[in-house]
Amino acid sequence: MNSREPEAVWTKKGRTLSDKTARDEFGLTQEEIIKAMNRGELHYRVNSVYGNPFLRLIRSEVEALVEKKYGGAHLEKRRVQKELAQVDRDMRALHAKTVRLEKRRAELLASFERLERSTESSATRQIRGGRVADKCGR
Repeated sequence: MNSREPEAVWTKKGRTLSDKTARDEFGLTQEEIIKAMNRGELHYRVNSVYGNPFLRLIRSEVEALVEKKYGGAHLEKRRVQKELAQVDRDMRALHAKTVRLEKRRAELLASFERLERSTESSATRQIRGGRVADKCGR
């Protein structure tokens, strides 16, 4: 383990999470998080966004705490719930997009048919006009 490895945990994407995310994602309470921090089970940093402070925690330590406290099944259940919720959101978004695309397709088809009819009728007028001119010219 080199001296930079502990710092890398704090800077890599997905390796840390906020205390609020830990509560939402793993079902921990703020009290449980504070107690684990006091016992030294969770390392933390105090961050702030727009002047609002929050705790930044190491994800692997939070997962270890949850597994120790509630068991591995709880951790897996939360992971599956989170993924299922994401799939449901994605499906709703795709359904909404499908509805918009179907509506736009119907508009384009109607426009295309109108243009096709107007093109056919002007071509018919030109043909008829030409025949009439030929008959009159003879």
